[in-house]
Amino acid sequence: MKHPDSLVCSRIDSPLGPMLLATSAVGLAGAWFVRGQRDTPDTAAWALAPDHPVLRQAAAQLADYFSGRRNAFGLALDLSHGTAFQQAVWQALLAIPFGQTTSYGTLATRIGRPKAVRALGAAVGRNPIGIIVPCHRVIGADGSLTGYAGGLDRKTALLRIEGVL
Repeated sequence: MKHPDSLVCSRIDSPLGPMLLATSAVGLAGAWFVRGQRDTPDTAAWALAPDHPVLRQAAAQLADYFSGRRNAFGLALDLSHGTAFQQAVWQALLAIPFGQTTSYGTLATRIGRPKAVRALGAAVGRNPIGIIVPCHRVIGADGSLTGYAGGLDRKTALLRIEGVL
């Protein structure tokens, strides 16, 4: 996925490893684990801006989430860097409540594309705003923990934070 050069970023520490946060003028555009995650973007053209208000707010809300003090995020998001289908999937992810999971098939049906389970899975895997856009809440139809761009150990940890496991 190509991200614009106009994003600014910061790095934060989390209990699951260092994270990279990025924002556009619209809102938070990315939250990735720095190590062990597929599709971490090339940030060479991005300015470091740890004092940017959106990045500071995202860092504070993530810290609250990890410590168990937050179960919902209140951030302006910029999901415009994906295809229309990816954006529809990412919007559907936002509707999965804290502490609950859904299957890929159920999510595909929810967006009106019940036969597009594989494409939906690929779009979930390309979610640029991990944790905040809760792709970790999507599991296999049989209840198994399947794929997570940040690794299954992190998916397990996130679901434990939310009381699912």
